[in-house]
Amino acid sequence: MDIAASDDVANITDTLLNYNIAVLGNCTNKVEDLRTSYLPPLYGLIFVVGFPGNIIAIFVYAFKMRPWKSSTIIMFNLACTDLLYLTCLPFLIHYYANGEHWVFGHFMCKFIRFGFHFNLYSSILFLTCFSVFRYLAVVHPMRTFHFRKRSCTIVACVAAWAVSLAVVTPVNFLITSADQEDKSICLDLTSSNDLDVIRWYNWLLTSLIFYVPLITVTTCYALIIYTLATGPHTQNPYKQKARKLALLLLVVFYACFLPFHVFRIARIELRLSPVSCEAEHQIHAIYIICRPLAALNTCANLLLYAIISDNFQQAIQSLVRCRFSSYLQQTGSNSELKKSGIILKL
Repeated sequence: MDIAASDDVANITDTLLNYNIAVLGNCTNKVEDLRTSYLPPLYGLIFVVGFPGNIIAIFVYAFKMRPWKSSTIIMFNLACTDLLYLTCLPFLIHYYANGEHWVFGHFMCKFIRFGFHFNLYSSILFLTCFSVFRYLAVVHPMRTFHFRKRSCTIVACVAAWAVSLAVVTPVNFLITSADQEDKSICLDLTSSNDLDVIRWYNWLLTSLIFYVPLITVTTCYALIIYTLATGPHTQNPYKQKARKLALLLLVVFYACFLPFHVFRIARIELRLSPVSCEAEHQIHAIYIICRPLAALNTCANLLLYAIISDNFQQAIQSLVRCRFSSYLQQTGSNSELKKSGIILKL
């Protein structure tokens, strides 16, 4: 009787284990299908818009915006880090469109994942620097004039690059890159091994390089909006533009960055918790949906460049007119050559 009972218990245990493995496999397949069908077109669209847009922005800031002000220096660095961020996307597009088969080698896997995080957090820090400088210029314009000189801005930008580099470097050691039976995988931070270490690192990374900037930016723009709303001439065009700028920056942080970080934490925590496959699938799916939102800030920043400076808008218009006039001249010269050829034939 005892042996038969033990065999029955063992059979039931094996059946339940096989069932759980099957359910988990199906759940994983659902998420893999979402990654391979959703991420490539979204990343592709962001790349098509953001890559040429940021190249134009860098060109305008480098050659058309003279002399450089504090805001120009910050925006130039922001456009550079956004461009570097966007150069990572074609590799990820290929990876997900290729059924999550990484063909670029283990070093490039870690390098691209590192670059993705490094430039994301550099962008957040540059936007935070810009917000602080805007707060000083609007709320305390006279008392903080010496803090808004170009030398202080350059120091702030160098510090932003250095902090981002120092904080994101551990990603190189945490990303999982391995060869499976029929393909190579390049997992993101939330799906990699060393989960206990990743959990604490993620909390540290998110707290220091996102939540602190989020609180800083929110405080700065709340005080800016309050100052603009309570002072004289509230409908002044300059103040209206400043309010639009404040709202745009808040939208970038709360619509692009916040969902990505909230659900990244939830995704990692659920991997450590005994939850149902359905719950894990839903959180993981939402996290995947939020990932392109974080990349979308590279396109939203193009609006920021246009709003912040009338000189930037004029430089873009001048560039377009110059290209258009050169195109017309080239077309006219080609038509003249054709006419000359026809006359000579006659």
